[in-house]
Amino acid sequence: MTMLVLLSCVVLLVLAGCACVVWAARGGPRWVRAVATVTLAAGEAVRRSGRTNRRQGGDSDN
Repeated sequence: MTMLVLLSCVVLLVLAGCACVVWAARGGPRWVRAVATVTLAAGEAVRRSGRTNRRQGGDSDN
């Protein structure tokens, strides 16, 4: 039950971050632009960590 609540909170935070990115693109207030910047930076960090994991996994197959 606790994991379900935790996962729900994470999903809500992700959705709120995505909404802030869209709102900031349309000229939202300063705090929305700040949240959008953090959201985009977190997404880029996740993307980079995924690339390094795939590279390491691909090298071990050879």
